[in-house]
Amino acid sequence: MRCLILGAGGIGGYFGGRLLAAGRDVTFLVRPARAARLAQGLRITSPRGDLALPAPPLVTSQTLTGTYDVVMVSCKAYDLENAIDTIAPAVGRETVIVPLLNGFGHLDTLRARFGAERVLGGYCLISVALDGEGGIAHFNQADVLRLGEIAGGPSERLRAIGAMLGEAGFDFAVSDDIVQEMWEKWVFIATTASATCLMRAAIGDIIGAGAGDVTLGLLAECEAIASDNGHPPGEAARKRARDQLTDATSPIMASMLRDIERGGPVEADAIQGEMLRRAGDRPAPLLRLAHAHLRAYEARRARQS
Repeated sequence: MRCLILGAGGIGGYFGGRLLAAGRDVTFLVRPARAARLAQGLRITSPRGDLALPAPPLVTSQTLTGTYDVVMVSCKAYDLENAIDTIAPAVGRETVIVPLLNGFGHLDTLRARFGAERVLGGYCLISVALDGEGGIAHFNQADVLRLGEIAGGPSERLRAIGAMLGEAGFDFAVSDDIVQEMWEKWVFIATTASATCLMRAAIGDIIGAGAGDVTLGLLAECEAIASDNGHPPGEAARKRARDQLTDATSPIMASMLRDIERGGPVEADAIQGEMLRRAGDRPAPLLRLAHAHLRAYEARRARQS
């Protein structure tokens, strides 16, 4: 199968690099500046094994031709509209779109543009970032990628895409209930992003400051919203979240905090804002505080730009 990956930043570059190293037919769709950097090679440093790919296949929006079997989208939510216009020429009658964004709003946007039948559900759990030289730094052992039919259950196209993504050097599996798993991931990332951005600190530092109850309060609010929407986190997900969010040695901090620290845009509306919209009348004071904090940051950033 021919796979087009939008972007070769942290997420797209990591998973695309692993797929290329495993011999899969992958092409990166990148901006000209990124193409110039990648012409010198794609480098990944990772506890799971380093990679150096001297000449990854690249196209830009100006050189993109033909359609692809799979188009993987892993941009930030605030770049989605532009991303949709960029990938549109690559989407044919049989193309399947695999989005790896946070929350759920992106699914509605992609389904409205390309048709519900072309869009799978998906998510990843990975801590990556570009280093100062344009390489990709992977910070821990986690490199999870999951996808599934939004309606649930197996399908022939899932089998085919699973064969392409499987055994490629990262933790991949097809989900029979991807919507439930996406909710569980959303609960965790909304909690972690809200806590670490409010406190400007990693989870372990928040606990050390005596504010671990704030993180757990955020988790309780997000879990309650998920439950109200018919997707209460399962026991395994609840235990995993509590184990990670009560670890006094944890270095975990959301990528959203890294975005703030570099003065960049954030996904407040897609992560906290969308969660609050689905809360209805349920009180969620800590989540609302975190969202207001991030909106205030965005307003100041816009004023200073």
